[in-house]
Amino acid sequence: MAGPPFDLQITHEGLDALVRAIRQEADGKALRKDLAKNMRDALRPGAAHAKSSIMAMASSGTGTGPGLRAGIAKKIRPEVKLGGRWTGARVKAFKTPALRRFPNAPKRVNRRNGGWRTLTYGHEPWRTQTGKPGWFDDSFVNDAAAYRAAVHEAMEDMARRLAARAG
Repeated sequence: MAGPPFDLQITHEGLDALVRAIRQEADGKALRKDLAKNMRDALRPGAAHAKSSIMAMASSGTGTGPGLRAGIAKKIRPEVKLGGRWTGARVKAFKTPALRRFPNAPKRVNRRNGGWRTLTYGHEPWRTQTGKPGWFDDSFVNDAAAYRAAVHEAMEDMARRLAARAG
């Protein structure tokens, strides 16, 4: 079987070329949805690993508000965009605006140096609290090549489908 009629690389340009080829098809919208679904499915294990990493963070358990770890874990999901200013696939920890008025919780808990300042009633007016430094970044260090290969495989599958249609 011959390869696709366009260059396919695991770069933004390669993905852009694939999306352009999909747009030229009659059922391009359905093909784009299928490609996006397959790419998200390829990244789901990484999102699950990041969720389990944040849930493993130590907790004092003294608060009565919504759980910080569970609130952050709910906002971790794979994201795929096939057009516009940014094209690609990634696992993202979205902001948490409803979580104790702490919208940047995923970023602050992941911070390697520092942490975040919080009010303490009855003692010093402010204290620095630290989370689990690198919980998000370290989740992908060992398996980044596997996730990249899975996304590339989803792209290759779609390119093979398009090449088979072209004849």
